[in-house]
Amino acid sequence: MSAKKVVKKSSTGLSAEEIAAMKETLKERKMAANKEEMEKAVFAAFAKMNDAERSMAKKIHEIVKAAAPALTPKTWYGMPAYANAEGKVVCFFQAGSKFGSRYCTFGLTDSAHLDDGNMWAAGFALVKISPAEEAKLAALVKKAVS
Repeated sequence: MSAKKVVKKSSTGLSAEEIAAMKETLKERKMAANKEEMEKAVFAAFAKMNDAERSMAKKIHEIVKAAAPALTPKTWYGMPAYANAEGKVVCFFQAGSKFGSRYCTFGLTDSAHLDDGNMWAAGFALVKISPAEEAKLAALVKKAVS
């Protein structure tokens, strides 16, 4: 017999983390018209993170706000995210602890203007943000909104 990883699923077939993300999405939709409430939700998402993740998330927040001030902070499935004028998420930060990953992720959606031939990166693993990563992230965000 082959070994199988046991993942606790609910009767709906979703994990507890997936159910929590869906509940966050419902809350986000209710506050979508209020930019002040959306930014408060981002800071509330930071508060749920451990110290290292919170530090990275806040740094991402600073980078995105400086590189693309037109993007609106909001949460997306409970994660800090940044949306364009149409309300579509362009980029987001996912804490590693959100889904039990060993690293955090800076991700970009299909609303980001990154097309480069037939293949391009849409997500980046983060374990630390040094000045070198700050510069790369800022350039990436600027390109994403160009």
